[in-house]
Amino acid sequence: MLFAQLLDRTGTGMWAASSVLFFVFVIGLDAGRLGLLLGAAAVAGIAGSPLAGHLAGRFPVRSLLIACHLLRLATLGSLLFVTRFDVLLPVVAVTYLGDRAAKTLEMLFATRVAGERRATYQALSRSSANAGYALGAGLAAIGLAVGTHEAYQALILANALSFLAAAALVRRTREPRGRGLVTARTADPAAAAAAGATAPATSAVPALPPGRPGPWRDRGYLRFALLDIAMNLDDSILAVGLPLWLVDHTDAPHTLVPAFLVINTVLVVVLQLRVSAKVEEPRQAAAAVVLYGLTMLACCTLLAGTAGAGAWAASIVLLTAAVLATAAELMRSVSSWELAVSLAPEEARASYLGVAGMAQSIQKSAGPLLLTGVVMTAGPAGWLTLGAAVAVLSTVQRRTAVRRLDAMAAPSPCGAASPSGSLAVSIRDLPGSGR
Repeated sequence: MLFAQLLDRTGTGMWAASSVLFFVFVIGLDAGRLGLLLGAAAVAGIAGSPLAGHLAGRFPVRSLLIACHLLRLATLGSLLFVTRFDVLLPVVAVTYLGDRAAKTLEMLFATRVAGERRATYQALSRSSANAGYALGAGLAAIGLAVGTHEAYQALILANALSFLAAAALVRRTREPRGRGLVTARTADPAAAAAAGATAPATSAVPALPPGRPGPWRDRGYLRFALLDIAMNLDDSILAVGLPLWLVDHTDAPHTLVPAFLVINTVLVVVLQLRVSAKVEEPRQAAAAVVLYGLTMLACCTLLAGTAGAGAWAASIVLLTAAVLATAAELMRSVSSWELAVSLAPEEARASYLGVAGMAQSIQKSAGPLLLTGVVMTAGPAGWLTLGAAVAVLSTVQRRTAVRRLDAMAAPSPCGAASPSGSLAVSIRDLPGSGR
């Protein structure tokens, strides 16, 4: 499964590094149509996570993940022939939708298979993903250096074939027999025992017990998912904020921009497992959220201080800010996933995680607009305000998570689980063997 993710992310890295230039120089899109294309794709990507969660409650996760890989194989392959904008728009939108759905399904699959090694699996997943992105970007650089129409087509074909290889590897990954992502218990255990059952019966198709709210009516979980949008802003700061701030507001050399990606990739690959080892249960994940906020505050404060600094001073501060943003990402990558799983009722985990996955998609759409349209327009004060806001929201997120964990762990008057639908789910609560 991890090797399948490596191949997937290698192809995605090639596409991410070359797609804009492909649309401009090969397809011939102007800036307006390119913005419309990418905006529509981002909106479609937001729908990918809840759609994947909804379908995962009804169909095998592995089959859905294979379908997502094959869907992207078809849409990316079609870019070799599509030139009309009205056809290109839905093709790229479906590609982004499949991409976000695949990432959510990978998380669901890991929740099912990894069991008590969930945090370790997430760390390995993050490391392999970053290695894949770096490898893909390197391969894209070769194609972009050639710069011919055929070179761009070769990059697209290689990306499409990576999805085919990933689908083949996922197909070979075995799912544990009898271990569903969600389990629907019979409402009357005594009746099951009378029928000769020795344990709570399970249905073939996971279902939410009658009377239990789904994620869209669960205000506590929606509050967590909404706050989690702000807990993903490190991504936009690394990809958009740092490069644009360097170019427009500092005297640092433009050649420093690639160093941000190198720092991020190397630190994630080297440190992700160590950071994940510190977060072994939900309350530790909740505490890590506060550390995320404080780290982001420090990062934004440094960026505010680069205005007016000399080239050398600005370079050092920007590189330090990249390190802090990566440290925030390391904490977010383990705390966000762990809390998304732990705060979801076990009986409906697939649909809940689909909703939680929207936070990252929304941030990818709104984060760059927030940075370019508000934060950087306001200058240093904008960075200070952003950092303070994330720090405050991280504290609110921690309180929200701890309060929900307490409610989930509290027994009901009849001695059963709390009304939230399950006991608190720690990393060791899921049976397992081992994105």
